[in-house]
Amino acid sequence: MIKGEIIGLRAVEKEDLPFFRDWRNLINFRRNFREVRELSISDQEKWFEHLQNTKHINFMFTIVRLEDNKPIGAAGILYVNWINRSGDFSFYIGENEMYIGNNETASEASKLLIEYGFNNLNLNKIWMELYEFDTKKLDFFLNTNQFKEDGRLRENCFEDGRYWDSFIISLLKKDYNI
Repeated sequence: MIKGEIIGLRAVEKEDLPFFRDWRNLINFRRNFREVRELSISDQEKWFEHLQNTKHINFMFTIVRLEDNKPIGAAGILYVNWINRSGDFSFYIGENEMYIGNNETASEASKLLIEYGFNNLNLNKIWMELYEFDTKKLDFFLNTNQFKEDGRLRENCFEDGRYWDSFIISLLKKDYNI
């Protein structure tokens, strides 16, 4: 387990899957993810098996509160490209339908995962794609975690009857103040 002061990042276990399914099926969460359909426990089990078979490129964790070891969210660095030394950052706080929020828990969890990516995986770049209506995550990662905008994909997402842009944002190791 990767431990902070109040939270830890631990390997995803099968018993975490109902939490992940329930959180990802929240409509205010799901609209921000690339997977737009309702997920079943069977879908989560297939995802878990895929995760087990791709451990060399997908590093996914359950965010737990240290005081009671309760799962409160999910975080990962996925689709690692070992030539470019980059990975796609995945992150949300499911507890109390928080999603992200500029809070101590999200700040510590994201910092732990960023430092794991740079210091343990030796990545040069951590990036993510966020839809323009996902203002909570855009604000959190651009303002709290030093990510920078790399580009915009115009009308890249269809939601609520219209097309929205996507932002590609990233953090380079040399720009991260550890």
